[in-house]
Amino acid sequence: MNPLVRLRLLGLGLAAVIFAADQWIKWLVRVPLQLRQVGSIDLIPFFRLTWAENYGVSLGMLTADSMEMRWLLVALTAGIALVVLVWLLREKTAAEVTALGLVLGGALGNIRDRMTFGFVVDYADLHIGEWRPFLIFNLADAAITLGVLIILARSFLSREKQDNAGKPATES
Repeated sequence: MNPLVRLRLLGLGLAAVIFAADQWIKWLVRVPLQLRQVGSIDLIPFFRLTWAENYGVSLGMLTADSMEMRWLLVALTAGIALVVLVWLLREKTAAEVTALGLVLGGALGNIRDRMTFGFVVDYADLHIGEWRPFLIFNLADAAITLGVLIILARSFLSREKQDNAGKPATES
């Protein structure tokens, strides 16, 4: 098999694993754990499961307070996921394909939630006492964030290498 085809299939496989794991965990918090009814479950001193319904996108922006806005957000995020898919299918390096697979899988998990429930199910609550360094999130959000951080880090590192490659060596 062509190495690029294999690489891209691995990226799509990673997206499928992230999507499946995200949906399975959300099913666990919704059905057996009944987190919506319970509200919160303390697991360790700095992490608890807390039910949250996210009607917006990142950081709760663009809140979908109507049916039209809900489907507009679905269309917007599906469009972004399509761009990520095309990017993944054109990429030639393992790091970028991995990062894009994380983003795609996470995006698909949150799109499915929004289509099914009208909101994204969030549950992961990291905290130190009452201080929360993050909003309540889910596996899909974590995968998207990690993927974007990898893309940004590689972008900055490759730019630094390009800048340094063009400079002549200085004598001491």
